[in-house]
Amino acid sequence: MAKRQGGLLAAVLLLLVAGGAYYGWKTYAGDGLPEHIASGNGRIEAVEVDISAKSGGRVKEILVGEGDFVTAGQVLAEMDTDQLQAGLRQAEAERRRAEIGVETAKSLVAQREAERAAALATVDQRNAQLDAATIKLARAERMIESNTTSQQTVDDDRANAASAKAALAAARAQVAASDAAIGAAKAQIVDAEAAIDVATAAIEKVNADIADSTLRAPRDGRVQYRVAQPGEVLAAGGRVLNMVDLADVYMSFFLPTLQVGQIALGSEARIVLDAVPNYTIPAEVSFVADVAQFTPKTVETEEERQKLMFRVKAAIPKELLKKYIHQVKTGLPGVAYVNLDPKAPWPDSLTRTLVK
Repeated sequence: MAKRQGGLLAAVLLLLVAGGAYYGWKTYAGDGLPEHIASGNGRIEAVEVDISAKSGGRVKEILVGEGDFVTAGQVLAEMDTDQLQAGLRQAEAERRRAEIGVETAKSLVAQREAERAAALATVDQRNAQLDAATIKLARAERMIESNTTSQQTVDDDRANAASAKAALAAARAQVAASDAAIGAAKAQIVDAEAAIDVATAAIEKVNADIADSTLRAPRDGRVQYRVAQPGEVLAAGGRVLNMVDLADVYMSFFLPTLQVGQIALGSEARIVLDAVPNYTIPAEVSFVADVAQFTPKTVETEEERQKLMFRVKAAIPKELLKKYIHQVKTGLPGVAYVNLDPKAPWPDSLTRTLVK
């Protein structure tokens, strides 16, 4: 009897264990996760930034090494600027020459305006002489009628009037020539001022090129590797350093069609790295690819369509990255988890050791 009761108890326990196992398998989909949790393998990645030379030249000095943390605006490398400095001196000399040209042209304008004033005075003088000669000629012509003067006097007065008229015309021509000279001198001023603008623009360009020869970090991050060494000659756009932006770190992983269809941008995610499996890193879905990564040549059946895989990115919050910036390392493998149902809770295993 005791043996029979013991066997019955063992059978009941076996059924309970089997039932619990079946319930656990149904609840966690056979992989230890609830059905509303999707997961995929991936690696920690970050936005890479190439530090490049804007213009071709020789690398003068590199001030950081691989693995160094840098801050936005920090000087990372210097390009040789001897040739640019020579160009700057040349542009500055051209500007000084143009400035002297402006002053010379202004002096010439003043001179031409003085000559015009003198020509106008001469016109007035010639006008007065013509008036006097005309009056004298008229008087002589009246006197010749009364035989009180000679014909020679009349002829002389007529010649004097004609001469005064010609002199007036010449004086007016001199005024016109002075006006033309003033216009030409003012044009020289405009040309010299334009030369100043050209030289100033050249100086600004060279100064900008000199400033660009100092390579600075565009943002906070870590130097990943050196591409060039001091003394190397690079073409325009040649890479000197490569750095990673530690404020934009994420894990890329792949999920099938059915799970991707349930994910919304901003969905809560978790990351567990192989190197530190006892810690869970919070994240959120920042990207879902709109094109499948693995596509059969011909998609004909529903089963085939469900095999399509889409790339998903789980981004780590910037505040958390800033707090643990010296622990952030790219390339570490791990697993990303996404909660497909915002109303459903996370498993305890992904909550207990959440990094904050």
